Amino acid sequence: MQNQQRRKQKGFTLIELMIVVAIIGVLAAIAVPQYQKYVAKSEASAALASITGHRANVETYVLTEGSFPTSAAVPVPNSPLGTISYDNATSAAGDIVFTFKASGVSPEVVSKKVSLKRTGAGAWSCASDVASDLKPKGCS
Repeated sequence: MQNQQRRKQKGFTLIELMIVVAIIGVLAAIAVPQYQKYVAKSEASAALASITGHRANVETYVLTEGSFPTSAAVPVPNSPLGTISYDNATSAAGDIVFTFKASGVSPEVVSKKVSLKRTGAGAWSCASDVASDLKPKGCS
């Protein structure tokens, strides 16, 4: 009988394991939505970076030709997140628009747009219909 009392417990009890699983579940419930938000925000920033890089080509075309380009005159780059196009072209003003794909991107940015708008005077501004907490810095 004394041998049985001297035996030390090894391993975990069921209650201890259930507590650990509950803690992991609570942490996952908090972390997953924050991660999805982070991914959506980075995709919106990547879209702005894509069209900002292309802005120099458009500006050069406007300065040399005196009008906003078409996709035939200045081809738009490809992006795995969406498509880039020109819109509202009038004289030297127009928009470079990034439209997110309907699939393969975060649900928060599906079919949303990020655009750079050029005025006839040459001023550029950013606009987007992405949720306000996901917009890239400098976009309204």
